[in-house]
Amino acid sequence: MSSPPVDDYRELADSLHPLAVQQYLAANDWQLETQIPDVRQIWRLNDQARVMLPLATDFVDFAQRFRDTLRALATVYDWDPGRLAEKITATRADLFFVRFDQVMVDGTLPFKQAEKALDGLYKMMKAAATSADDPTHSHRGRRSSLVNDFLDEDVRLGHTKRGSFVFTVVTRLGDPLPDRDGSHSSPFPRRVMETLATGLHAAKDLSLNWNASAVERAAERGLSANLVESLQDLTESDSVRELDLSFAWATGEPRPQVPSSRIVVDRDAMAGLPRVRERLVRREEPPRTETVVGQVRSLTREEPGGDEQEETTIVLSAEVRGRTRKIHVLLGGEDYDWAIFAHRSKLPFTVTGNLAFERGAWRMTGPVTVDSSFLQHQQR
Repeated sequence: MSSPPVDDYRELADSLHPLAVQQYLAANDWQLETQIPDVRQIWRLNDQARVMLPLATDFVDFAQRFRDTLRALATVYDWDPGRLAEKITATRADLFFVRFDQVMVDGTLPFKQAEKALDGLYKMMKAAATSADDPTHSHRGRRSSLVNDFLDEDVRLGHTKRGSFVFTVVTRLGDPLPDRDGSHSSPFPRRVMETLATGLHAAKDLSLNWNASAVERAAERGLSANLVESLQDLTESDSVRELDLSFAWATGEPRPQVPSSRIVVDRDAMAGLPRVRERLVRREEPPRTETVVGQVRSLTREEPGGDEQEETTIVLSAEVRGRTRKIHVLLGGEDYDWAIFAHRSKLPFTVTGNLAFERGAWRMTGPVTVDSSFLQHQQR
């Protein structure tokens, strides 16, 4: 067995609590021999090894003794600090690994891509938590306190693993729940991770093998438009060859019934995600008449071919149903002139029509009406 230097465990010791190590030992065949409550414990692994676990964090030599314990455990299992941290954390926490398989010069990730990835991961966890709490939720508006508390307290960003660039998401399960009538009740964080796993499998399956009827049962599998959108965010960079998603389930809870603990989203699956998302958006947010007020971000004018009429389109940035969206609106004649005026003057533009998600973008269709009264007043 190799024995890494103690200094390699300084950061690990700072990130762990002795109670987490205690839970790991208790769950992995170690036996508690003796203890001085709140001071130290002696644990034994059959006839293979014995370790001393310090508990008194206010002792002057606690940090050194705790590092010694971690180093001893690593020696017993022949693990490096990262592997040891992963195993200890997984005792009462589920781990979710997101690995980007892409060309990297020095093992680093562009800052903008990392920012996009973190936003995508938060969106992904939020979607899974919302579906786990209420499969019929529209994913719009307010979430329950259970979802908000999970996002605020129970889900964390863990240590980065070696090998390509890997984000580690840690969901803390908390203390075991008491059994009721002999049946086990899973903590909400575990239900979220189970929902996430089934939802990711469903997203990949539908992206590769389209099944329109399966969309109607999407909620049952934890699949939502927001979950698919988060996958698109993570795979947006052209340099991503594959997105490798895997789970390490907490040993302190029964293993969940999921198809697999690993989902690999390759380029073929990425290509099918926009269609899956569009169909889910249509199902979750069917077309309806909306009046939106926003800023005109761009205007395009397409030259007509033959007897075709000229097409003029604007892109409006507006808040709809609690989210800022870019809405494509086909306008003509005087309405388009008012859009030009609003764009140049940086004034709000108001339009009413049927809002729907089509061909990968939000579009306003049907009879479209422009309210130019405010713009007329500003023009005087």
